Amino acid sequence: MASAPPGPEIVRRYFALASQPDTEAYFGLFADDAVVLDEGKEYTGIAAIRAWRGDVPLVSYEITDVEETAAGTVVTATITGDFPGSPFAGLKFRFEEYDDSRIRRLRIAP
Repeated sequence: MASAPPGPEIVRRYFALASQPDTEAYFGLFADDAVVLDEGKEYTGIAAIRAWRGDVPLVSYEITDVEETAAGTVVTATITGDFPGSPFAGLKFRFEEYDDSRIRRLRIAP
């Protein structure tokens, strides 16, 4: 189960929902024109985010750091799941654009 990080409510909600099977609540976190960048690939809009989400295994998160920067909130986590190299430590979730209700830009990278 994911540990709840400190930080903005939208970030806490992301990690509360991200380790669960796809739900409308998870997709509801994103703006219609949101961008997720993961492994160098860009997914723009809810349909693309749904497709991306369907291609990644469910993982659990152990939050190791949360940092507020000028560029947004950066959450560092160890992820564990059914994928080669699990567990993977030091993965960074950079919430670059968001407000209280929607994520507009999320970059995921080591």
